[in-house]
Amino acid sequence: MSRDTNITTKTVVIVGGGSAGHVLPALPVADELMKKQWQVHFVGTHSGLEEKLLGGRAITFHSVSAGKLRRYFSWQNFSDVIRILLGIAQAVSLLRKIRPHVIFSKGGFVSFPVVFAGWLLRVPVVAHESDLTPGLANRLVMPFVSTLCSSFADTRFAGFKGRVVNTGTPVREDLLKGDATAGRLFLGAENGLPILLVTGGSLGADALNAIVRKSLPELCASYFVVHVCGPGKAENIVQSGYLELEYVDAGWGDMLAAADIVVSRAGANALFELWALQKLALLVPLSGAASRGDQLANAAYAKTQGLSEVVAEEDLNTESLLRALITLRDNAQQYQQVLAGVTALKASELLLAELENAAI
Repeated sequence: MSRDTNITTKTVVIVGGGSAGHVLPALPVADELMKKQWQVHFVGTHSGLEEKLLGGRAITFHSVSAGKLRRYFSWQNFSDVIRILLGIAQAVSLLRKIRPHVIFSKGGFVSFPVVFAGWLLRVPVVAHESDLTPGLANRLVMPFVSTLCSSFADTRFAGFKGRVVNTGTPVREDLLKGDATAGRLFLGAENGLPILLVTGGSLGADALNAIVRKSLPELCASYFVVHVCGPGKAENIVQSGYLELEYVDAGWGDMLAAADIVVSRAGANALFELWALQKLALLVPLSGAASRGDQLANAAYAKTQGLSEVVAEEDLNTESLLRALITLRDNAQQYQQVLAGVTALKASELLLAELENAAI
């Protein structure tokens, strides 16, 4: 792709989508790029989810068609191939207009059309894998990527011949600056009990929600329970010492700072946030029946390293939940010592350096 060499302002296209996990870690990198006067474009899906998550930043949003390639037979695979081909054509047209110096791929199936179009137009691509084991989207784009960055030092990219860099996962600045006192005031946690924060991710977790609600009498005897259940999943339960929220945006950093224990799924972004904040955590990974098993691998790693407690979703009930929470509280000092030893990679800075080095 030819360009005017007198132009000093650089342009990046960031692509990722399908869930918040493919967008939020890219935002600290986008912020750093904009501080350096880069023009930032973001490509997501037609759903509009990604555009909402940009939070009013001075980022130009675009959408392209995307199809989900499943690991099992489905008639939808045939129509999705057409969507992917359409997405590639749209991405080629878009990239010719934007003329980026580099593409930053954060994963999700929308990334494939854009990365492939970038390869066709000879635009270098830096991709980032959040999980311990590479997802299908990143495995598909590997032949067209110049640099692969990983959250975990132990991640391996079989067959990849390009540059591999362990960068960690960017954590949003507002989470690192959370105020515990402000968090307790916001939550109304005035009973002096430790705060148990339960979150199933941006979409909530039905199995986790059900067990928490069933266990409220026992939980509220020992904790002030804050339950982030997911959009549209509130049941308006009235229980002393229990606060139900569907979704939290502003103030999430303060809530995390105030939490004494966090019960969470085991997505990589959530893990790196909890580790950066040195939070006692009980992980309930998404089961292999409902995913490719990435959260199971992440949780197993966290358990092996002594960073958290883990309860499998199929084993989750009131007894196992309470037992794991007791283990965390009884061994809090040991967990905190391990968490304090976690090396905090400056992921945003490392990714910024890779993008600057790769830019044509």
